[in-house]
Amino acid sequence: MANPSDAVVIGLLEAAPDAIIGVDRDGRIAVVNAQTVRLFGYERAELIGEPIELLIPERFRPQHPGHRQEYLRDPRPRPMGAGVPLAARRKDGSEFPAEISLSALAAEDMVVAAVRDVSDRVRREAKFQGLLEAAPDAIVGVACDGRITLFNAQAERLFGYSRSELLGLPIEVLVPDSARPGHPDKRLRYFADPQPRPMGSGRPLGARRKDGSEFPAEISLSALETEDGVIVSAAIRDVTDRIEAQAERQRLEAEGERLAAAAERERLEAQLHQSQRLESLGQLAGGVAHDFNNLLAVMLNYTGFVAEQIQDAADAEPGSDWPQAAQDLQQVLRAGQRATELTHQLLAFGRREVVRPRVLDLNVVIREVEQLLLRTLGEHIRLHAELEPRLWPVLADPGQIEQVLVNLAVNARDAMPGGGTLTVHTGNHEDAGGGRHVRLRVGDTGTGIPPEVLERVFEPFYTTKAPGQGTGLGLATVYGIVTQAGGSATLQSIVGAGTVFTALLPVTAEQPVAPAPAVAPAQLRHGGETILVVEDEVALRAVTERILTRNGYRVLTAASGPEAMKIVEDPAVEADLLLTDVIMPHMHGQELAEQIRRIRPGMPVVFMSGYAQPFITGGGTLDAGTILITKPFAQPELLQRLREALDG
Repeated sequence: MANPSDAVVIGLLEAAPDAIIGVDRDGRIAVVNAQTVRLFGYERAELIGEPIELLIPERFRPQHPGHRQEYLRDPRPRPMGAGVPLAARRKDGSEFPAEISLSALAAEDMVVAAVRDVSDRVRREAKFQGLLEAAPDAIVGVACDGRITLFNAQAERLFGYSRSELLGLPIEVLVPDSARPGHPDKRLRYFADPQPRPMGSGRPLGARRKDGSEFPAEISLSALETEDGVIVSAAIRDVTDRIEAQAERQRLEAEGERLAAAAERERLEAQLHQSQRLESLGQLAGGVAHDFNNLLAVMLNYTGFVAEQIQDAADAEPGSDWPQAAQDLQQVLRAGQRATELTHQLLAFGRREVVRPRVLDLNVVIREVEQLLLRTLGEHIRLHAELEPRLWPVLADPGQIEQVLVNLAVNARDAMPGGGTLTVHTGNHEDAGGGRHVRLRVGDTGTGIPPEVLERVFEPFYTTKAPGQGTGLGLATVYGIVTQAGGSATLQSIVGAGTVFTALLPVTAEQPVAPAPAVAPAQLRHGGETILVVEDEVALRAVTERILTRNGYRVLTAASGPEAMKIVEDPAVEADLLLTDVIMPHMHGQELAEQIRRIRPGMPVVFMSGYAQPFITGGGTLDAGTILITKPFAQPELLQRLREALDG
């Protein structure tokens, strides 16, 4: 009769969640469990007695016997996750990233390997790293023990360290010598209460480069929950130029009358204004868009109410003045929509546009926007498309890709006043390191760009057009959209021969999700639910309440977060959904939603905002599950998003 302990061991092997493989001293497979069969696609009989190199990608097989012999000389246990993921190979030839733990059984003269497929984790980490690399500021992640766990390319450039030099070192290596003794206590206090600290909320701090030089820095802090515990993410910005410019301005103001030449004063002031404009552009874009979009939402919706009434009158009295009035109001609405488009262009440049990425075939986007491109170019320019039929998928916002194409078409049209050809090309691109991208190339046969202009084309507000004919935001917006999507953009040009724009967008492994069918306004179910509307702008709160009441909803209103809390804290008050602005005094919309959900768990929330800054997570994409209505919104969009939240 077999030893009962053997049966226990076999049972444990078969129940193990990881693939377990026993390898003898000669490198041949002696034991496998059921998970090994499922993970690699081989039957047991196909594996037993075969060399372990069968499960290793072919390009790594020549080196593997040496690694195996090295382990046999020092057979200490190596736990799972002790190094970077390795590669493994299935029976069908496909490969996957794997974590492997090793231990030696001296009595059996065998090495046991536990193998785990970490494909999902590697994809998540790659996507997260892509967001980090796209960030305009230096990003450093710190674990609770003070060790550096994340470090993006901007941080490498700012501090002068390579990633391999810093990962695992204490964060104090980036702190000036004078501040190091007290820094660990400050770090521990923050980990005990990791509340977000936005950029610019305090005076500039000091930071230290690899060469020992120090610089003033603004730092924002936020906490991230990960599988390995809490990581504090610090975004670091060098504000040397700003402080020097401020000091220069103070000197200029103090010596104002003693300056010998007005020209020198103007030059210094212009330098200061340029520095301040570039630094504060994102904040300016968000603030202007927030206030302007509130006004647009009020104007467009009230105009829509009047347009409906006048259209009814025009239909009833076709021979009267009402039809002309109805047409006039449509012109007002179209002008409002144009103002909305200009606001979104400014947001896209400042990387504060709300991004709703999904899995895309760029060919489909190009075909859908083709007629718009033809109208933009005019009859004197021919549009030619060269599209790869088996194009890899990318993760991007289709509306933003359309904006890239239209902006490039406008520039090409201006460069070909006498006519020419615009070529749009797509293709698959794999670099030497194995990275996969989709290439979007847009070329024209226009006048070309001189070298001294070419090196500045992506700068904001830089334009060679006559005053009033260009804002200088077109190519800057294109660059912002491409980099926000994790890609890169270049421009090549030869004077007299034309210009070629090339963007590389990373390939995604995510599967496309079928879009929900659009619901016509007449098909929307109008419920008798009660909506709690929280909006500090009086006019926008009023127009929102009117939209909801005229469509059968009961409405409660509040001008601030604290006022809304008093309403929901009353158990006698019924509320089925929270519709809240994001940027409000006293309490932001996100904080309000969190506090209300503690009182009324499961209560659906819909946010309203004129820009994406409150939702930015690395690259600016919307958090999964967040329902956001972008201001200015129209009645059909508001009703549809509310129904999604209530019925979802």
